[in-house]
Amino acid sequence: MSADERSLPTSAADDAAPSPYRDDVVRICQDLIRIDTSNYGGNESRGEPEAAEYCADLMRRAGMEPEIIESARGRASVIGRVVGWDADAPALVLHGHLDVVPADPDEWSVDPFGAELKDGMIWGRGAVDMKGMDAMILTVLGHLHRSGQRPRRDLIVAFFSDEEAGGIYGARWLVENRPELFEGATEAISEVGGFSTEIQGQRAYLLQTAEKGLAWLNLTATGAPGHGSAVHPDNAVTRLAGAIQRIGAHEWPLDYTKTTRDLLEQVAELCGVEFDETDPTPQLEALGNAAKFVGSTLRNSTNPTGLTAGYKHNVIPGKASATVDARILPGQEDHVLQILRELAGDGVDFTPEHQDISLEVPFSGDLVDLMVSAVQAEDPGAPVLPFMMSGGTDNKSLSRLGITGYGFAPLQLPADLDFTGLFHGIDERVPVEALDFGCRVLARLLEAR
Repeated sequence: MSADERSLPTSAADDAAPSPYRDDVVRICQDLIRIDTSNYGGNESRGEPEAAEYCADLMRRAGMEPEIIESARGRASVIGRVVGWDADAPALVLHGHLDVVPADPDEWSVDPFGAELKDGMIWGRGAVDMKGMDAMILTVLGHLHRSGQRPRRDLIVAFFSDEEAGGIYGARWLVENRPELFEGATEAISEVGGFSTEIQGQRAYLLQTAEKGLAWLNLTATGAPGHGSAVHPDNAVTRLAGAIQRIGAHEWPLDYTKTTRDLLEQVAELCGVEFDETDPTPQLEALGNAAKFVGSTLRNSTNPTGLTAGYKHNVIPGKASATVDARILPGQEDHVLQILRELAGDGVDFTPEHQDISLEVPFSGDLVDLMVSAVQAEDPGAPVLPFMMSGGTDNKSLSRLGITGYGFAPLQLPADLDFTGLFHGIDERVPVEALDFGCRVLARLLEAR
């Protein structure tokens, strides 16, 4: 039985007016999940060309002339353009990514690439990160085309490769090598933000206006090689172990940006209390599962993630290496790297594996107002609040072209669903009703007529 033939749960509102989006968004989401696009990093991936061609076919049906672009063998992105009805409005980039992080089937209760539909949810790797949003974009654009409608602004619609490994073969490559594809664009919308959470029993939505920067660092300590039986003070392993211990144990202080302060102050107001900047715990607790995302944006973080040294018990190696994942608040890149060098001490060298900028954009302006009003038209009275994410998106790459990016993949979620824990998690899944809600919000956002 196809997704189109299944009987899916409907809301009370849908009883009167069946959704024009539900069947399509379910089918497209399932189809995308069933294309294994696992990204292992280091230009090792699978499935991106097949996923790009699938999206390109739907884009053609929606009236676009998409271009599939390979930055390297097997690393495919697809991009196309929809002409809007307001010639004076700047273009908007509506983008997603095709790749997903790997999934071990032995850890899952279902086939991670089976896209099973059960309990009113679609299960599979990429359901929330971010093939659900990809499906929402394709569904809405297809519906607009079939109904003879156009968005107000030109839309540059892109599905990038390699986002899960920093976008080197995806968005970053296209920005550096094909910037003309984004001509006329001033703003962008992509993943993560826009999902609902419960605050004091009231549903609220978190709109992403900031991202931490990142630095994936390789640390190398050197010393004199020698025999394991000798007294040997110049030991690379000891030197590196000390550096990693100090880095891992370092306590970074609370440090609020405009986004995080604004969020916590508004949460405190919703809770009817004053915000105490020395202790954000009450506000984090009020955010429920979303606290996992928000809590990690209140300070810098520098986590050791790997250690490598030696090859034999009785041989002291001349070199030892480690990896550190640093996530850095906006404007603090130089400061954090300087502190890390001081913590590491002499004899330890730093080499960046991958670095990318932080972002913080205004929670104001016409696009923000439109996102807020689109959500509230579907969920009247629900507050929409800004937040920062600790990870990164392809908006980092687009910002190099002066494009202001927001995270807005609108989903109305059950209060008991640990949504933030599903990103890169086991048994990743997304509610069908949430995808349908997201399609309705996106259609309003595009101001079609």
